[in-house]
Amino acid sequence: MTPLDDLFSTDESRAEAQLEKVIKLNPAEISDFPNHPFKVRQDDDMAEMVESIKKYGVLVPALVRPKEDGGYEMVAGHRRKFAASLAGVSKIPCIVRSLTDDEATIVMVDSNLQREKILPSEKAFAYKMKLEAIKRQGQRNDLTSRPLDTKSRSDEQLAQNAPDSARQIQRYIRLTELIPPVLQMVDDGKIAFRPAVELSYLSKEQQQTLLETMECEDCTPSLAQAIKMKEFSKDGKLTDEVILSIMQEEKPNQREQFKIPKERISKYFAPGTPVQKIEDTIIKALELYRKRERQRDMER
Repeated sequence: MTPLDDLFSTDESRAEAQLEKVIKLNPAEISDFPNHPFKVRQDDDMAEMVESIKKYGVLVPALVRPKEDGGYEMVAGHRRKFAASLAGVSKIPCIVRSLTDDEATIVMVDSNLQREKILPSEKAFAYKMKLEAIKRQGQRNDLTSRPLDTKSRSDEQLAQNAPDSARQIQRYIRLTELIPPVLQMVDDGKIAFRPAVELSYLSKEQQQTLLETMECEDCTPSLAQAIKMKEFSKDGKLTDEVILSIMQEEKPNQREQFKIPKERISKYFAPGTPVQKIEDTIIKALELYRKRERQRDMER
C-alpha cells in the first residue's frame, strides 16, 4: 500500500467514524449527562411510558455520545432509559453522535425543553447551562474570526428553539441565584414566578432570613413586597426587622384563613405528604361528613 493509499484509508476511517449510527445498548451501560438539570420523576406519565415500552419497546432512539474513556453518555433520552430499566428491557436503540461538551449541552437542553411538564428550577439551570455553552463557543470562534458573541447575540442564540423569549429566559436564569429551599417553594407553586425573580437579587443570608420569616408568619411575598425587599437590599437597608415588617403588611387581596396546628393532623398523614394533598384530603373528609349528617337528618 502506497503512502497515498494510507492517506485515503485514514480519511475514510475518519469519515466513517463521524457518521451517525443506531446501536442497541444496555441502559445500565449509559452514564447520565453531568449535572443534568431535568428531573426524572416516577409519576403517572412515567408509569404510562413503562407500560408502552413493555408492549412495544422503545420506539424513539435515545441520543448518546461516546466517552473518551470508553462507554457512552446520555444526551437525550434519560426518561426513556429509566422507563426501560423499570420495564426490564435489556437493550434500547441509541443514536451515537460525536459531540463536544458544549454541543452536547445545547442538544440536551433543546431536546428536553420540548417536554410538556417542566419545573421552573429545571428551566433555570438548563438555560444557564446552554448560555454558558454558547458563550464558550463564541470565545473559541474569536480565536480565528471576528467576535461572535456579544451579550445580546448570546441572548438571541439562547432563545432559538426555546419556548420562551430572551427576556423571559433571563428571568429564569435569575432563579439559579435562589437558595434551594426558596427555589423549591417556587417549584411547589408556593411562591409565584415574578416575585421569585425579584427575590433572587437578595443575598443568601437575606433569603435565609426571609425563609425563616415566611415559616413563622405562614405567608409568602407578593410581587410588590418582593420588589420592596429588593430595593431595600440594593440600598443596604434590608435588615431582619425590615423583612419582618414588609412580610407583616396586609396584602390587598389577602383573605382570612382558617389554620389548624400541624401537630393535630400530622398523625393522619405519612411524613412528607404535600400540603396540597393534605388540604384536598381534609376537604373530601368534610364533604363526606356533611353527606352522612344529611342522611342522618333525613332518617330521623
